[in-house]
Amino acid sequence: MAMIVGCGAVGRQLAGALAGVGEPVRGVVRSPDSARTLAELGVETLVCDLDTERLPPGTSAGEAVWYLVPPPAQGREDTRLQGFLAGLQSSGQPRRILLISTSGIYGDCGGDWIDETREPNPRVDRAHRRLDAERLLLAWREASGGEAVIFRVAGIYGPGKLPLERLRLGLPMIAPEHAPWTNRIHLDDLVQACVLGMWHGRDGEIYNVSDGHPGNMADYFNRVADLAELSRPPLIGPVEAEERLSAGLRSYFAESRRLRNDKLLRELGLVLRYPDLASGLVACFRDIEGS
Repeated sequence: MAMIVGCGAVGRQLAGALAGVGEPVRGVVRSPDSARTLAELGVETLVCDLDTERLPPGTSAGEAVWYLVPPPAQGREDTRLQGFLAGLQSSGQPRRILLISTSGIYGDCGGDWIDETREPNPRVDRAHRRLDAERLLLAWREASGGEAVIFRVAGIYGPGKLPLERLRLGLPMIAPEHAPWTNRIHLDDLVQACVLGMWHGRDGEIYNVSDGHPGNMADYFNRVADLAELSRPPLIGPVEAEERLSAGLRSYFAESRRLRNDKLLRELGLVLRYPDLASGLVACFRDIEGS
């Protein structure tokens, strides 16, 4: 049986994709409400708060595990994953764990094209937590003999993961000429990659997960606004951004990089459904209109 630990938007869609090809799936979630949502999709569920609990004995032995749970909101360590891995001594060693990490661990690369050989240089705590998670997983691999695959994922977009509320509120965005390079992946393609990564990813390897066509955040917001028939966000410069944008959003604007996805496509055999933002956003709104 496959086990998905953390069943938000990505986990739910992944569970559906696995169930669709006849793969038995168990979803590990934090709350009874999440469990009910999964149960409605026909997915077996297990409620477990990883901050305070461990998986029941034997439940993860020999499993293919997708670990999609984000780290805690504070600090530079992923204590949540640390506890999960420690608990495997009683719940059973999985055959393989695929970890969702972030391309944010590279930090600011000055707009350079980068691949997986780039040395991590996290600049903010959330990226430090993700890098800590990667190191924890690789240490587990060495100690246990289990297999591990790491995905460094770009910004995820798709139906239900678009900045529509921000656009409706008319919040500002930094002007394109000041916006850094950013990278994206459509939710459908991330799920495809997750399936292929579990079965075809090389043990111990790291993969950048991106569509390979970087853009900038201002262009992204403008495209979404146009397709949603909303007003484009008012544009501001760097000085005004320091006053009007949140610290979290400003931290994204302080980093610029372009991700290569050659390794992902070559080794996993992934054929992207949405190889660029234009095709992906059109599909998003087609899905929204059809729902």
